[in-house]
Amino acid sequence: MGTQVWRRARATASCAVGLVLIVAVGGCGDDDDDGGGDSLVVPATYSFESAFDAGQSSVSYNGQTMRQVLIEDMVSFISSLTEAIDSGRLSPAPGEITDALNYYFEFDSDTSGGDPIDLSTSPPLLQVVYDDISTDKDLVGKIAGNDATGQHKDWSTEFRGWSDDGGESPESLVRAFFDELDQLAVARADGEPGLDPNGVPISAVYITPSGRDLKQLIEKFLLMSVNYSQGTDDYLDNDLPDHGINSNNLERSGSNTYTSLEHVWDEGFGYFGAARDYADYTDDEAAGSGGREEYASGYHDSDGDGAIDLESEINFHASVNAAKRDRGSSDENPTDFSQDAIDGFLRGRAIINSAVGEALTEAQMADLVQSRDQAVLAWERAIAATVVHYINDTLAVMDEFGTAGYSFADHAKVWSEMKGFALGLQFNPHGRLNDSQFGTLHELMRDAPVLPGESGGEEYRQALLQARELMGDAYGFADSNLLVW
Repeated sequence: MGTQVWRRARATASCAVGLVLIVAVGGCGDDDDDGGGDSLVVPATYSFESAFDAGQSSVSYNGQTMRQVLIEDMVSFISSLTEAIDSGRLSPAPGEITDALNYYFEFDSDTSGGDPIDLSTSPPLLQVVYDDISTDKDLVGKIAGNDATGQHKDWSTEFRGWSDDGGESPESLVRAFFDELDQLAVARADGEPGLDPNGVPISAVYITPSGRDLKQLIEKFLLMSVNYSQGTDDYLDNDLPDHGINSNNLERSGSNTYTSLEHVWDEGFGYFGAARDYADYTDDEAAGSGGREEYASGYHDSDGDGAIDLESEINFHASVNAAKRDRGSSDENPTDFSQDAIDGFLRGRAIINSAVGEALTEAQMADLVQSRDQAVLAWERAIAATVVHYINDTLAVMDEFGTAGYSFADHAKVWSEMKGFALGLQFNPHGRLNDSQFGTLHELMRDAPVLPGESGGEEYRQALLQARELMGDAYGFADSNLLVW
């Protein structure tokens, strides 16, 4: 997709009617099996009215938004540590930084729900404190392996991809990263910062002497082990009765405005992180890289109330990466992960909305599964393309070995983003990488980069090229995109 072409106009112009799309099971037109005897109405934005309370929305995913914000704010805290320590404002005792990170990981609404949100926008956020988003939500309870139902593997025994400390489970890996950052912070405050390959003090406290960027590893792995895992392996899966997209659509869920099925689909969408009018953004705008001034930062006051609603008017993480990869794809083989994802999410929700109060027909369920597959595959392919992007960045940094252009911090950053995202590809039960391919990928990537002066640099370069080829084969990426992402 060209970065200045409106998604909805380009992708669905042949079906567009006013503010909605009229789409049947097989394409544009009518079909007697899509739930009402007429065409399925798919709105251009993620907006669906309650079947139980007239005039109210049935869309709700505030818990997912809360976790998006907790990850954002944790990363912001990590980013602030170097200056705080170097200026003398912070001299942490052992365990203090781990405790500070657990504030977000194990978030407690009872003690901290009234704390201000660190994330900021202009215009300002509608929500001011965490309780304004949601209550009783944390990250640790939803990390892969800790949710009681819905996961396709036992992550306490089947987690793969990390052979160093913490590799026993997703939670143990996050905690190992926290503890390592804690140790680095204490040492830096004591005047003993880590040293880079040239013996120079490392610029940021979260970068290890082995070339790992803990800020990037923590952020990317949480995005995958919480958001991606929950979205693909819980809410949008259909492997268990009365769970995921097999949930109840016959009746109101408690006193809420939605059915259980409406809600689980919304929760999957919430983990993808798109604004509800995502289809109105260009790729530049969704990526926060330009476009119309009011959209250019990746969010927009769509309802004109002078504030940014975290649950509807901002693009988070996965939806942003999808746009980034689309705008960076080759002219010969442009991708449209962002469009494919939002189309799948919109169509699936419309199918559910059209059948509230009734059991989905066999045709409707098949169409819902197809919509799920479209959205989840686009989500996965965008992440896989992002892994390729950081393979290329790591190779580019290695090309600077021995020159003034080499940056140890950049090397650690891009390698860690590559590894953090790649570790999470195991969490999708419908993923394109099989277990053997996943294992091979991480054998090639290893658990740390090869640094200047270390042996095996050329061997590792070839390993990364093999990893890129493996990703291309598994996801059907064109060679032109493997080279330019």
